[in-house]
Amino acid sequence: MKKTCAITKKGSIVGGGYSNRTRATKFNPTGKIRKYPNLQKKRIFVPELNKTVNIEVSTRGMRTMKKNGVHATLLKAGLIKAR
Repeated sequence: MKKTCAITKKGSIVGGGYSNRTRATKFNPTGKIRKYPNLQKKRIFVPELNKTVNIEVSTRGMRTMKKNGVHATLLKAGLIKAR
């Protein structure tokens, strides 16, 4: 399973860099680290379709569903089909 959000399509990014002390003195890389979105496995009920959908969604995606509605958000993301 991919480590991307089903709603927002957010994936991992490469982070890490230099501390301010390192910047002030000399070049000494601290190393890179991969940062992943906060993904949660959720079982969501869609009342318009009268069925549940299992998705892996980020917490930002959950907030989007709460704001815009489950059916509209899943439809826009292409996870369900319109009747």
